[in-house]
Amino acid sequence: MERKTPVFFFAPFVSSTMQVDPAWIDYNGHMNMAYYHVLFDRALDEGFGLVGLGRDYIEERKASFFVAETHTLYRRELTARDRVRVTLQLVDYDEKRIHSYMEIRHAEEGWAAASLETLSLHVDMATRKVSPFPDDIAANLAVMRAAHARLARPQALGRIIGIPAQSEKREALVVSGTRH
Repeated sequence: MERKTPVFFFAPFVSSTMQVDPAWIDYNGHMNMAYYHVLFDRALDEGFGLVGLGRDYIEERKASFFVAETHTLYRRELTARDRVRVTLQLVDYDEKRIHSYMEIRHAEEGWAAASLETLSLHVDMATRKVSPFPDDIAANLAVMRAAHARLARPQALGRIIGIPAQSEKREALVVSGTRH
C-alpha cells in the first residue's frame, strides 16, 4: 500500500486540549502520577498518528510501537478540571526506534506541569519482535524530525536520577577526616 509523506509538521506537535478528570485526584488533592501518563499516552497517539502510527496501523500493517523506556519529571501540580495540552518533540529515530520528548502544559496559563522522555520500539505484532519501520513511515519520521530539529534541545533530556551532591559531600568529609 503506497503512502504519501506529509507536507509538514508543526514544531513541536501540540495535542488537542484535555481536561483533568476529578476521579484522577488523589488524597493529596492533586492529580495522581499515573494519570500524567494517561495524558502523555493520549498525546503520543495523536502525534504518532500523524506519521502513520495511529490506531488503524496495527490492523492494516500488523505492527505497532511500544514504549520501552521513560523518564518523567513532575514540575507542578494539576488539579481537578485543569485543562492541558501536550507538546511532542521528535528528538531522533532510527530504523526501529523513536526518541521523543513531551511536556504537559496548562492550556490557559502555559506553565509546564510535567515532562516525559521516551524511547519507543517498532514491533511486528505477529512475531512480537522489534522490526524496521516501513519505508513510508520512516519517510514521515524524517519529515517530522527535520521540522523538530529547529527546536531547542530540551534541558530535561537525558536526566539522571540520583543525589550526587550528598554522596560527593559525604566522600569529601570522610577524606578530610571529619565526620560531621
